[in-house]
Amino acid sequence: MSAIPTASTIGATLQEAAKRRSGATAYIDGGQSISFADMDVIVDRIACGMLGLGLERGDRIGLLALNQIEWLQVFFAALRIGVGVIGLSVRYRESELELMLSDGQAKAVFTLSQLDGVDFIALLDKVSPKLPALRHVVTLDAPSGPLDLSALARTPIDAQQLAAAGSAVAPDDLAMVIYTSGTTGRPKGAALTHRTMLAAAAAQAAHIQAGPGDRLQLAMPFNHVGGITCGILTQLLGGGCCELVPVFKAESVLAMMAKNPPTIVVGVPTMLTLLLMNLSKVPADLGQVRLVITGGSNADSTLLAQLQQALPRATVMNLYGLSEASGALVMTPWDCSHDELTASIGKPLAGAETRVVGVDGKDVASGEVGELWFRGLGVVSGYVGQAAQGDSFGAGGWLHTGDLAKTDARGLIHLRGRSKDMYIQGGFNVYPAEIEGFIAQHPKVLMVAGIGVPDPVLGEVGRYYVVPRPGSELTEREIRDHCAGHLADYKVPRQIVLRSELPLTPAGKIHKAALRAEPQPGKS
Repeated sequence: MSAIPTASTIGATLQEAAKRRSGATAYIDGGQSISFADMDVIVDRIACGMLGLGLERGDRIGLLALNQIEWLQVFFAALRIGVGVIGLSVRYRESELELMLSDGQAKAVFTLSQLDGVDFIALLDKVSPKLPALRHVVTLDAPSGPLDLSALARTPIDAQQLAAAGSAVAPDDLAMVIYTSGTTGRPKGAALTHRTMLAAAAAQAAHIQAGPGDRLQLAMPFNHVGGITCGILTQLLGGGCCELVPVFKAESVLAMMAKNPPTIVVGVPTMLTLLLMNLSKVPADLGQVRLVITGGSNADSTLLAQLQQALPRATVMNLYGLSEASGALVMTPWDCSHDELTASIGKPLAGAETRVVGVDGKDVASGEVGELWFRGLGVVSGYVGQAAQGDSFGAGGWLHTGDLAKTDARGLIHLRGRSKDMYIQGGFNVYPAEIEGFIAQHPKVLMVAGIGVPDPVLGEVGRYYVVPRPGSELTEREIRDHCAGHLADYKVPRQIVLRSELPLTPAGKIHKAALRAEPQPGKS
């Protein structure tokens, strides 16, 4: 069966899927299967309930939940009537919720009432006096307040009212606000539209050859493009099935895979490493896996070798994307060699324009390092709220990513890390991503992250935080010796810190800003 045609809006795309795939399973949540048709009906009911609350095209709501079916029901219902969704993380607390809901001008918040001892209703009550636009708080998990989602889900469908609201929604209407991590300052809300999200999802779906037979366990958070665009919308267009993973725990995900064998495995390198480490404890059926997608950074050679051994029939691909791009921009070509896979993030997807630019604003030659710029495909036009005039976008609609990269003769893009990650040691530019990739090849290394720190003699030196594999007795000397024989002397780590774990962002990436914020030895 052919893929679902891309409609002009996300709500219409779900309707198209419900017509074409009807009784086929779209989602699995907690063991319960939900068909495309059933999803479409419940979305209509909730959309009518939202209209009854006075929500209308141009309004925005906050959505605070795990990867669960209620999150998707609210998301699709809001977009069906032109209401934008502000994606929130369950790890956010008072100051973050206040900032994002205020900056995003949320008129309602759909939220879990509590999770892991955190009372989100109490948190929202506390910040609500500072949110003049907020009118409603709707609980997703229990009727603990005046409004709950189950009540909205029982709203009779007013076909005429719903059709009128849906027909007014335009492709360039705001669909979702995703706040950047804010690790270098105040978070900025990227303004994703129906057009940009569907463009990014359609390009990825075409590249990975997504189809109705696909199934994946999706742990990437829905409030990030990795979850909602690269996962949910890409599979919606392909007609495949997503099993929702509320909290990533390797053994739990493997148990899901044992019951519902996947054809695609998706995760950041940390997730994939943990899955492989626990595969002997929970022997999942991975024989049907045709594709492994690793996002966040290119796969190091050790992880790649382990993936290829565990999944010999699968193709491994890197994926590079940004919130400001609504989803993926770059992926590994199908015909990539082993060396190209480990060294590069791939080529731009169809519709994405790319430049590698020097400090003078001019394109650098192939093989030279510069800042990576993108335009087209799912790149948004800007931010909402106070960051509406954000400086990440330049003349001509070019998105300045802040990532350093070079291209090779074949057009493959080789990342060299964030521009702020680069440090200058004794006059030499050092890109931590290169050294991290080499250290990760050591058989005793599980995870590694490098940053530049001040040095009175050399200006800056590299400090590398390393997590050893369980049961190994890794030493700093082993790491230095491993690097010394293969890297230039100025690239060999001057400082090595062995850790049992590293801080992670909500998306599962290593949180380098938290490492930079740690006190340096001898300082308070």
